[in-house]
Amino acid sequence: QVHLVESGGGLVQVGGSLRLSCAASGRTGSSYGMGWFRQAPGKEREIVAAISWTGDNAYYADSVKGRFTISRDNAKNTVYLQMANLKLEDTAVYYCAFSWEGILAPGPDYWGQGTQVTVSS
Repeated sequence: QVHLVESGGGLVQVGGSLRLSCAASGRTGSSYGMGWFRQAPGKEREIVAAISWTGDNAYYADSVKGRFTISRDNAKNTVYLQMANLKLEDTAVYYCAFSWEGILAPGPDYWGQGTQVTVSS
């Protein structure tokens, strides 16, 4: 019912910046939450950031707080993740998520395909 397409991943050096985009299509309706997760090899998938429909409520993992910014454009059904001052530990596959009830709870209803972000020294 909902399809998520991510873009913007790539290779950057420590301290660099990158912006990820995720466009939702299909029968999205309205008043849905969106967010970003990431997963490094051998590790569990973890929440990075989430944002409410209005943009008034945002959540950030402690590891990215102050460095990453989540935003959305509802006219385009798109969520963004602006990543700054990137660190080696930010290297992971980043997944876009969509939820009709809540990204944090009860959890995502749809997932993107994932986009690789690699931070090198």
